[in-house]
Amino acid sequence: MSTGSLFDDETPSRPTPATPDAPLPERRRPRTLAEYAGQQHLIGPEGVLRRYLNAGRLPSLILWGPPGVGKTTLAHLLAQELGRPFAALSAINAGVKDVRDVIERAKRQPGTLLFIDEIHRFSKAQQDALLGAVEHGTVTLIGATTENPSFEVIPALLSRAQVYTLEALDKDVLIGLVDTALAEDEVLKRKKVRVEEYNALLTISGGDARKLLNLLEIVVQAASPAPVTGEIVITDAVVQELAQQHLARYDKGGEMHYDVISAFIKSIRGSDPNAALYYLAVMLEGGEDVKFIARRLLILASEDVGNANPNALLLAQSCFQAVTVIGLPESDIILGQTVVYLATSPKSNTSYKAIREARALVRQQGVQPVPIPLRNAPTKLMKQLGYGQEYQYSHDYPGNFVPQEFLPEQLAGTTFYHPGDNPAEHKIRERLRQQWGEKYGY
Repeated sequence: MSTGSLFDDETPSRPTPATPDAPLPERRRPRTLAEYAGQQHLIGPEGVLRRYLNAGRLPSLILWGPPGVGKTTLAHLLAQELGRPFAALSAINAGVKDVRDVIERAKRQPGTLLFIDEIHRFSKAQQDALLGAVEHGTVTLIGATTENPSFEVIPALLSRAQVYTLEALDKDVLIGLVDTALAEDEVLKRKKVRVEEYNALLTISGGDARKLLNLLEIVVQAASPAPVTGEIVITDAVVQELAQQHLARYDKGGEMHYDVISAFIKSIRGSDPNAALYYLAVMLEGGEDVKFIARRLLILASEDVGNANPNALLLAQSCFQAVTVIGLPESDIILGQTVVYLATSPKSNTSYKAIREARALVRQQGVQPVPIPLRNAPTKLMKQLGYGQEYQYSHDYPGNFVPQEFLPEQLAGTTFYHPGDNPAEHKIRERLRQQWGEKYGY
């Protein structure tokens, strides 16, 4: 692995014009921030990154967002705007030695901006190697990730960087990218192209500019011009047909990443182990990170199986721990077992809905006072005020239960949890009915 031309010894990063035979996304890569599409909450007139640029400085930061929204391009352009030396590493093939080599060169070039693509794939040792350089200002780090940094970036490094979320590009921005490419690209503008319908282009791209421009180029190259006018008319039907032929390949970097994981989760939720195993196989054959898959299974075990089968969460947790230790190729066995177990388990999302409803109520009404019997009384004054005095210790009563009010007064009788229609939660409902009578409507 080498940084190659991505480390500029004297000048900041400046995107090089792509050759005509380069893919369309490369030919249309912005060369200035003025050409950059979207993310106005960051680089618009009032954007936080714009304010940093106006002040002539930049903190270490992590750009978190889906594929194709401009994380790499933005890193280059930030360095260019500030006139800073620029170095880049890819977490896929860089090791600790590469990190240290870049840091040593950065010591000779104050203000170096170090961009690390897919920083979520850096090991703990690699991230540890960055800490000193980031803390002492030897480099200003810009990490790019499609995964939640809270899970994948070590806390020590995360505390030294600001996290900014890049959003999927909206409809108007995507249409603008298509129209501008057809009007300005040196290759496409030589052809007579008219977009009659945009829906398929936008739906398939899903907010991913790189995917959109790749698809546009495929359609223009493969579509048949009208016999008389020579015009290429882009319709939804044409796009759908050509997309099925050319984009039917899983790409963990983004092309089908989100579509496949969505189908995978929905297949398990829908209790179809065969479809779930198929999509698991697609991801494994495509080189997907097994920890990413296991983490999604952990979420699903609680969100979609829940108390209909509480053991599901335990198995999913064991699965995550096991694949983290074992890795591939043997992790496919553990993932396969867990997927089948979750797909064939009874389903319930009642706990998921309950906590969402409770949080929504807190956001809407604010925090209500805790009932005095439930309050802690660590001081003499609090005891004099009656804190905790009327609390009834459940274990002192038959069946370890005694009716008393636990919710704030204004919320008394509010029900968030509604047991689902499955054997396990039927038992829960019956027990709650016996304990609380009609109070919560069980």
